[in-house]
Parts: sequence; C-alpha cells; structure tokens
Amino acid sequence: MGIEKTTTRKIRNVGITAHGGTGKTSLSEGMLFNSKNISRLGKVDDGSTVSDYDPEEIKRKISINAALTPVEWEENKINLIDTPGYADFISEVKASLQISDGAIILVDALMGVETQTEIVWKMANERNLPRLIFVNKMDKEDANFEKDLESLKSTLDNSVTAVQLPLGTDKEFKGVIDLVKMRALTFNNGKIIEEAIPEELQPTVEKYLKILTEAIAETDDDLLTKYLEEEPLTPEEIISGLKKAVKKGKIIPVFCGSALKNIGIQPLLDAVIDYLPSPDEMPEVKGKNPKTNEEEVRKPIEDEPFCALVFKTISDPYIGKLNFVRVYSGTLKTDSHIYNATNKNKEKVGHLFQMQGKEQKEIKEAGAGDIVAIPKLSHTHTGDTLCDESRPIVLKKIDFPEPIFSIAIDTKRKEDEEKLATSLTKLAEEDPTFTIRRDHDVGQTIISGMGNVHLEVKINKLKQKFGVETIKEELKIAYKETIRKTSKVQGKYKKQSGGHGQYGDVWIEFRPLPHRGGFEFEDKIFGGSVPRQYIPAVEKGLKEALNEGILAGYPVVDIKTILYDGSYHPVDSSEMAFKIAASMAFKKGLLEANPVILEPILNVEVIVPESDMGTIMGDLNSKRGKILGMEPIGNGYESVRAQVPEAEMKRYAAELRSMAHGRATFSVKFANYEEAPHDIQEKIIAEARAEKK
Repeated sequence: MGIEKTTTRKIRNVGITAHGGTGKTSLSEGMLFNSKNISRLGKVDDGSTVSDYDPEEIKRKISINAALTPVEWEENKINLIDTPGYADFISEVKASLQISDGAIILVDALMGVETQTEIVWKMANERNLPRLIFVNKMDKEDANFEKDLESLKSTLDNSVTAVQLPLGTDKEFKGVIDLVKMRALTFNNGKIIEEAIPEELQPTVEKYLKILTEAIAETDDDLLTKYLEEEPLTPEEIISGLKKAVKKGKIIPVFCGSALKNIGIQPLLDAVIDYLPSPDEMPEVKGKNPKTNEEEVRKPIEDEPFCALVFKTISDPYIGKLNFVRVYSGTLKTDSHIYNATNKNKEKVGHLFQMQGKEQKEIKEAGAGDIVAIPKLSHTHTGDTLCDESRPIVLKKIDFPEPIFSIAIDTKRKEDEEKLATSLTKLAEEDPTFTIRRDHDVGQTIISGMGNVHLEVKINKLKQKFGVETIKEELKIAYKETIRKTSKVQGKYKKQSGGHGQYGDVWIEFRPLPHRGGFEFEDKIFGGSVPRQYIPAVEKGLKEALNEGILAGYPVVDIKTILYDGSYHPVDSSEMAFKIAASMAFKKGLLEANPVILEPILNVEVIVPESDMGTIMGDLNSKRGKILGMEPIGNGYESVRAQVPEAEMKRYAAELRSMAHGRATFSVKFANYEEAPHDIQEKIIAEARAEKK
C-alpha cells in the first residue's frame, strides 16, 4: 500500500549542515527517534544510524552522502537532509541546499565556528535560506554558550540571536531555558519536564530576553513603535514577530542541546515547524521553456503543471538507478509518463519511493514541495528537469564545483579493463564532481574529484559495488616536444637481401611552426625525384614519427615539414622504404633543429581570504607561477589569477587546504604549452630515460 500524500503546507524541506564532527548525523537520528519514526537511537560509532548506511561511512565514521530522512512531527512532514561535513563532499551539500527551503546549521559548543561552517553559511546566504542554529555538545567540559554566541555573531552574522539558554553546564547540563515562552525544560530519557526558571539565572535570562525582544521589534514597524514607547511586547507578539523575522531571514535563532544525550531535540523540531517556511511560502520557481526560450514560472501548488529537479542520483548494481527529485509544482504519480526537458526524452514512472536512509517505502504520488526518489529512469541524470510534456520548462541547474584533484588508475587484472570503463561511467553519473578521462598522450585513465578522500571512496566503491580492483599510478604530465630552429636533412633507407631490395631517399626541411598544436606537410618535389605514388608514404612516415620525440619520447608538435628532394630505384623502391626513410629523416632533422620540451600551463584562479593572500601568492610564485591579477570579491575574500605549470599543481588541493585552513577554493583550466626551463627539461629527460631502462 502506498503512503498518503502530504499536503504542501505541512512539508518542511531542511538541510542539516556544518563542519565535520559537529553531530549532524546524531541530531537527525535524535529527531527520528523523538518523533517515533525509529524505535531505537542509533550511534555513528556503532554504524547503526539511519543516514550513515554506506559501508564507507560506517568504516570512516563520517557522512559521505547526503541522506534523506523524512520525520513526521505534529502532523507535519519534515524532509531532513543530513549532509556531509567533510570538504571533499561539498557537492552533496550544494545540491541539498539548492532544493531545501531552510537549514539547520550545527556548531560544536567547544569548537565554535569552524571552516566548513563558514563555507556552508555562504552557500545558505547565496540561496537566502532561512536558518536555525543548534549549538550541540553542551554537555562537554568547558562548553561556553555565551562565547559561542559571540563567535557566531562576529564570524557569521550579527542577526544571530539566542532563543534558548543552557540549563546547567558540563556533565550537569540537563536542559534549556526557552526565552520565547519563558520556561525551563529538562530532559530525562527523551521526556520533557517543564519547570520554573531557577532564581539564580533570572538576571541572565532577563539580559537575553531583552536582546531577543529588541531584535524582534526592529524587524516590524508596529512592534518597534511599541517597544520604543516602552510598552512590553506580549508573548503572542514575540512569537508571531519571531516567526515572521526568521522566515524573512532577519533573525537567525540559536538553540542549544546535546544530540547524543537527547537533550533539546523536541524544541528544535517544534522550531522547524514554527520558524522555517513550507514550500508554498517560498517564491515561485523560474525556468525557460525549451521550445520558445521564454522565461516561465511555476507556483508551488498542485494546480500548476508538474515540474521537478533531479538533485541526486544513486547507481547500484543490485537496485539499479535511483533519481532523487524535489517536486516544485503539480503532482507526480506512479504509472505516469513524464518529460525530461533537459535532454528531450520521455520517461515512464513505474514506482515512487519515500526514502528513509537506504530504506524505500513505496508511495502512490507526491505533491508540490515533496522530495521523493524515482527508480529506473533511462535517460535522467543529476541536474535534469522533469515536467509535463505539454508545458515544458527547464529549471536552473545546480552549480557544482569543478573537480580539483586527480589521480591515475589501472586495473589489477587485464580482463577488467572494459568493466572499469562502464563502472566509472556509472559512478560519474551519480556524482557531477567526479570525472573520468583517458589521456592518450600518456596512456593513463585519470579520475578527478574534490580531494584524496573523495577519490579513495570511489576506488573502494569500484571494488565493493562492481568487483573491479584497481591500482593507483603516479600521474604523468602530458609533455610535448618541438623544435626551435630550421634544419635540412637526408633520410636514406637502402637494404639488399637477395632478390628485390628496399630503397627510399628523401631530403626534408624541418621548420618550427608559430602556432601551437600543429603539423604541416608540404610537397615541393619537382622533376619526379620522388615519384608521386610514394609521397603519401613520406607524409605517413612523418606523422607516425610525431608520436615519439627524441628527447624524452613525448609527442612532437608545432613543426612544418617540406619534402623538397630525394631519389628512387625503379625496382627496389616501395611505399614502405619511403616511409622508413621519412622516419629516419625525422629523427635527424629534430636533432639538428634545437629540440626542446614543452610543458602544459594552467590558468589558475584561487578564491582566498584576504588574511591569507600573502601566503598564497608566495606559494604560487614558488611554483613558477605568473600572477596575472587579483581583485576583491566581497565578504573578505580575494580572487587571485595566475598561470602555473601543471607539474607544480599535482598536490595543490591538499596544499591549499592546509595553507588557508580549508577556507580557500581554486579552479584550473588548460591554458597553453610553453617551453620548460632548461633544468626542468633535463630532469624530465632523465626521468624518461630511467623509466625506459
């Protein structure tokens, strides 16, 4: 039997985000437990939580995938999305926040605001998401709520305002003081006991209540007038004013508790319903009609034509492919036909699932605002828009970061080569920040992602899910060779072996080409010194010789060859003889034309906090980089543009993370090839010769 559809007004779509290790997964587990969606409270250390179910997550004790865990609370449905806190999996956070209508940001009571917290905060700002802050681990020794509040205000946003205070400290932490309803709440095995606020805490409570009341009054003209006239705001005015202010992003309320000790979870669930918007309170979504290219809008109601965005894809060899979708308008039903407006393909919806971690519950339909999974769609990938074919629309795609870290891999067994290619393709389909390419110049399969851990997880998935064992290889740089001078040489091939011999003789001029990446062949034979039928063989011999240069065996580029003379034998000449003669001339011609090695240069952009600018620029200079420019981009960050040899950027992802404490990002694009410095060339040649030996 399918589960009944939830009305749009009773849905909340909420991403739980923070720095790694703050307790996001424990919080989502506590929410599931307190709402009686699960009967037993799982733990990350035991590998028993609903949202961390992947073998890699259990082994590493970190979240790797964004996990959907719907919570039923007070007749509402909260679609919680537990996101990873580790920087390598930031794309999962990006996608989750794009389809969320609000966010819960966790802060470790001991650590305060950490690097990844700042990064996800910026993401939430980009989407103007209303958010709640939960200061977790208040039961830890030296936890200091007031200090955390100051850190939140100074580092993140001045509109951060406490709506709760901790009741007790360290091991004596037992509950929270609710400033909105002016009561103390203690927790015993998940049960809430309402008490009077202790006398000794009254001065602190009055201080923070005044700050909260003033913050609420400042968001509403009528309330501000009343407040300035020193009339007290009623409890109802405080509650309604706070609700409006949070939904508009004018106040960011701070809650506190301990997810592991199950303290403060139920009030946070109440706050999600009270303060975060339902989908029908969100603005209408905009997209383009693929037929007319005109802008169209969809209101978040069921009477509109159906449209949804695919924000996540899972490929599994046993259950097949699952596409996770956020429905923005209309209704999605089983046994219906839908249209992929992104790639213009029709799809059949055979089943619909409400996901609970890895568990699937079949449903019959999903209305506007809901988040569900569709199995076995043939042509649909992350970022695609699904809609009603008669009213097509393409929504804005998720802006995923570019991969920044690459390694080369090969199969342990030769017979797995084909299997590797298909398995990698499936992994790339489910993760837009994971890319694969075959570099034919160096003969390597290169996988790229957001960091070393990201790629380690993919390699382990290849083994666990697809049975393909791989080995890592040192990433080779695709160097090239070229010439700097002109040379004229003879290539003569003469062989007698009884009967017919072999004879080919050519004179070829080699010139450097001014433009990059080219090869030109010109025929200047006059008078038949090389018969016409052998000239294509000369060109073919030269083209084949381009594959291996004479310095370090790298491909040769940027040369022009002119065949201007030669001789032949009426009996012994052949296409093969002239092809060999051309390749002999090639080697001699390059030797006499000042051969050099070219290295690939990358355009690099680093987004870095102003405080780390000097360190980053000094490091880029030490990598033989040329600084092209820098400019402020707001919020205390600068953009630095440079050109840097690819060989110097192999480990830059880890190095930058260390230098800027995880607060900087970078992107690279191929720029061009340039002649490598003499000492670098000597090193490349020595390494190539050692490898051949």
